Amino acid sequence: MEIEKIFCYAAMVVAGLLTLIFALDAAAGVLGRTSLALDILFMIAGAFILWQGFETSRELR
Repeated sequence: MEIEKIFCYAAMVVAGLLTLIFALDAAAGVLGRTSLALDILFMIAGAFILWQGFETSRELR
């Protein structure tokens, strides 16, 4: 497997985990319910990175 694909998939996994963590925090207050706006911004950023990773992985085929 090429190193570019490994980096792309690793970034997608990390972005997915962060999006999931902040979605759980927004819904249930897992990390302490400090700022809902910050949770939403992190979810948007993680979703954007996931989308970019998906598009890049399609180009690397």
